[in-house]
Amino acid sequence: MKTVLCYGDSNTWGAGAMQSWAESPRLPHAERYTSVLAATLGDGWHVIAEGLPGRTTVHPDPVEGGHLSGLAHLRACLESHRPLDVVVVMLGTNDFKRRFSLEAEDVALGVKRLLREIRGLDVFGSKPQRLLVVCPPAIVVTGIFTTMYEGAAERSRALPPLLADVAAEFGAGFLDAGRLIVTDPIDGIHLDAAAHRKLGTAVAEAVKAVEAKA
Repeated sequence: MKTVLCYGDSNTWGAGAMQSWAESPRLPHAERYTSVLAATLGDGWHVIAEGLPGRTTVHPDPVEGGHLSGLAHLRACLESHRPLDVVVVMLGTNDFKRRFSLEAEDVALGVKRLLREIRGLDVFGSKPQRLLVVCPPAIVVTGIFTTMYEGAAERSRALPPLLADVAAEFGAGFLDAGRLIVTDPIDGIHLDAAAHRKLGTAVAEAVKAVEAKA
């Protein structure tokens, strides 16, 4: 059995688009990209969905809590699920919140820090370290997140080539999700079920390519 761990934020968790702060919708289990990934990979693969709404790459959130730093939880998460065959990292959206004042270059460096951390961990056993970086689709500033993500549309569009360079530096696979899907127009951050289906299928192909190459 080969194990894939997907480390991400609310889109890995399966959050639905939000029309108000009073709701926290979540897509049915089968509709989430990680479930589509598992179904597409088929027998012989086990997919672990490690998504946390609000998770950043490396930044403790001064408003919502320090536990949202992806770096803070990464080691415990990976070591608790070892041995792993592939680690998929899809983070960066929350880094573009106005409160962090980050540019695309900073977000790419956050992902780079996570990959460096993974490289230093013994979570793959005797197998090669197989990594896949997924760049989230660009943010559309709209709805309830308009103020929170002010200016993020342009900054997030600059991220894909930077993350591609980071992935190449670590010998990781790379998938630009923005070439396949867009965010839900209701809130400009989350994905609808159709986008999850496309993403899950694409990640499955990328995972198989990474696993075969290593």
